[in-house]
Amino acid sequence: MPAIVAKNLTRVFKSWRKRPGFWGGMTGLFRREYDWIEAAVGVNFEIEEGELVGFLGPNGAGKTTTLKMLSGLLHPTSGEAQVLGFIPWERRNEYRRRFALVMGQKNQLWWDLPAIESFALNREIYQIDRRDFQTRLDELTALLEVRDKLRVMVRELSLGERMKMELIASLLHAPSVLFLDEPTIGLDVVSQQKVRDFVRHYNATRRVTIILTSHYMADIEALCPRVILMDRGRLFYDGRLSQLVARFAPHKLLQVAGRAPIPDAALAPLGEIVARHEATVRLRVPRERVGAVCRELFGQFPIEDLAIEEVPIEEVVREIFSQTQRDRPASRLDESRAVA
Repeated sequence: MPAIVAKNLTRVFKSWRKRPGFWGGMTGLFRREYDWIEAAVGVNFEIEEGELVGFLGPNGAGKTTTLKMLSGLLHPTSGEAQVLGFIPWERRNEYRRRFALVMGQKNQLWWDLPAIESFALNREIYQIDRRDFQTRLDELTALLEVRDKLRVMVRELSLGERMKMELIASLLHAPSVLFLDEPTIGLDVVSQQKVRDFVRHYNATRRVTIILTSHYMADIEALCPRVILMDRGRLFYDGRLSQLVARFAPHKLLQVAGRAPIPDAALAPLGEIVARHEATVRLRVPRERVGAVCRELFGQFPIEDLAIEEVPIEEVVREIFSQTQRDRPASRLDESRAVA
């Protein structure tokens, strides 16, 4: 049985449309008009035990809303979901002990206390055996290299150190499902890499099912073989990251370094020139023509070096979302409803 199942999961929010000015405010006291905004619409997917899945989408796509429904923080307007066999919004204690939600922009640690104090509180809340608690704490602090920071006030920690402590707090009760919402947001490059390495190791050794949302494509590319893409509340891709690239990036990039500059006119029949610096040029070439173009380059010109690269994931996803935003209307119900 899959660890996570979502069936036609939908969440619609009611938003008051305030008219401008004093009289608009007065009118709103007696008669209000509402917009009904579709944050998630008919979301369907299944995730197997131990999978690490990337959840992608621009701001307002519905990613966090979906995670909140799966964690029981929001009740759906319609649809069904099961996580580890539990219905999340029933909020049963047995379920709460089986999952964890880490939000990079939310703080679950006591700001004016050392992190170890918050960990001790979590031990009481989750009723963790003292020996298990100490074993897990020792392991997690060693993996994340923060053992010497346990008794430092949380407000005095760096952003990277605080994020590591947030991860530890969420994993002390050994959850089977982990929802990570922007865990590397705002971190420097070194801290991002350490968090990625930890998540990869933890997933591989513990077989924890993980859904990861991130605006940093390096997180997704490094960790997630499978990705789910959402835009304006709707899911429009669920599959392998490699297939996403092949489907939406039908080109590869060739970086060609010649002994002398190659004229643009000679390169134009081979591919699209996207950049040039002296004798080095970057060409965008259809995937099916890469081999033939390489042969022609070596046959016609004095080439010193040639590298074949995939189009960066960031560009692929950016182009997908820009297309959907051009092609789709806003995810909002057509009618507005007036409530007296």
